[in-house]
Amino acid sequence: MAKWTPKHEAPEPLEGPVVATITGGTIVWFVLFLVQLPFYGWFDDHGHLWWLWTCLAGGGLGLVGVWYVRRRDAALKRAAGLREASAE
Repeated sequence: MAKWTPKHEAPEPLEGPVVATITGGTIVWFVLFLVQLPFYGWFDDHGHLWWLWTCLAGGGLGLVGVWYVRRRDAALKRAAGLREASAE
């Protein structure tokens, strides 16, 4: 069986407001958790308690994501500043 190899270059990664996007998504996960919290008993009775914990896990992982993309953004800006300084 032959190994498949792509025949074209990979596209450049999309750049945009990454920090704002991750922060917004994290807020949405926490809001969903808080909205579902008053219905804890219903979720428990119907076997859907994992919905609640999924939202909390999404919010927690989102906090890690916010930390990561803020550091990445700072590193990209720092590298761009070093390139400008060395070009002058």
